[in-house]
Amino acid sequence: MRFTKSGVVVPLLLAGGLLAAACGSSSSSSTTTTAASSSGSGTVSVTTFNKDFTTMANLKSVAAAGKGKIAVILPDTVSSARYTEFDAPYLAKAFSEAGLSTSDTIIQNAQGSDSTQLTDAQSDISSGATVLVVDPLDAGVGTSIESYAKSHGVPVVDYDRLVLGGSRQYYVSFDNVKVGTLIGQGMVSCVAAWKVASPKLAVMVGSPTDNNATLFAQGYNAILDPLVTAGTYKVVAKPAGTWDPPTALTEFQQAYTANPGMNAVLVPNDENAAPIISYLKTLNIPAKTFPVTGQDATLIGLQNVISGYQCGTAYKPIYLEAQAAAALALYMRANKVPPSGLVNGTVKDTTANTNVPSSLLHPEWVTPTNMQATVIADGFVPASQLCAGAYAADCTTYGIH
Repeated sequence: MRFTKSGVVVPLLLAGGLLAAACGSSSSSSTTTTAASSSGSGTVSVTTFNKDFTTMANLKSVAAAGKGKIAVILPDTVSSARYTEFDAPYLAKAFSEAGLSTSDTIIQNAQGSDSTQLTDAQSDISSGATVLVVDPLDAGVGTSIESYAKSHGVPVVDYDRLVLGGSRQYYVSFDNVKVGTLIGQGMVSCVAAWKVASPKLAVMVGSPTDNNATLFAQGYNAILDPLVTAGTYKVVAKPAGTWDPPTALTEFQQAYTANPGMNAVLVPNDENAAPIISYLKTLNIPAKTFPVTGQDATLIGLQNVISGYQCGTAYKPIYLEAQAAAALALYMRANKVPPSGLVNGTVKDTTANTNVPSSLLHPEWVTPTNMQATVIADGFVPASQLCAGAYAADCTTYGIH
């Protein structure tokens, strides 16, 4: 059964070009749309999920009506520690709160291997999985998994990354263009707050095989391009792009050596930013003088933020994304159409030329001044860890406890 989204879709207009990871040129990208609010969305929507997982109890009847297993295959433990620390346990909790037993679910991590991810999917279907939730390592393995699943009558939810050219039924993620917009706006705010004159920056990107990186770039380029055109900012380097932190460091060092006047770097996640910041410290660059951005609200990223070496980080409350993915999978397992409040938008698959019904969550930009009210209040990072050692004084300064 192929599900379709009900409700009205209203385009979200996005300005600016897209940074192509390999050559820095502009090209078209996936675009995101959001749905207008509608009545009759039921008791499950992207706005009803919370850190207590109470909304999932509303899906017990849906869970009871379904058959077979739900298999989740996460990508790795390198590009972000989130998959082990947060996604896996949050997904397990979401399914449990909806009434599924552990025998009804499979949650795996492919450990960075395309072949493992494909083999896991095939094995899961053989073991009785009637729905797959997949965060693909790349579009190649993603399309292979989805083709195999389709041939076996098993629907797929793309989780966190959209498979370009795929055949999934739904996509669930944060609004990734908005994530990029927050990163771009964070850079601009930081340049002003840290009084960086004549900003000359490198613009780093994520892996060119990850469509999320494309969407992030669409968002932050929409902020930066007008400033570059006006001559206010100058982009002096556009490295090739990666999600591997050591590679990101090498790319930055090469760019910095070639452009010693560089005084800022836009980095699309905390993992890549961390070694770059460590390198800048070895050069004795003081705090609050060389803006660096990030994403994912990792422990090291947050510590770099409060100590004045990172402007901020795009925080994505993963417990929201996990619940949305679990809810979609439960509806699919029961052959039921999810409510329009859950499927609240579409994202363009530019390869397949289709608009993919999507569940889109909202990210937040975290700085020292709102850290207590966001990541600490959510329990995303314990204050005891954040404020350890040399960071205790920073926590005191910003009222983090």
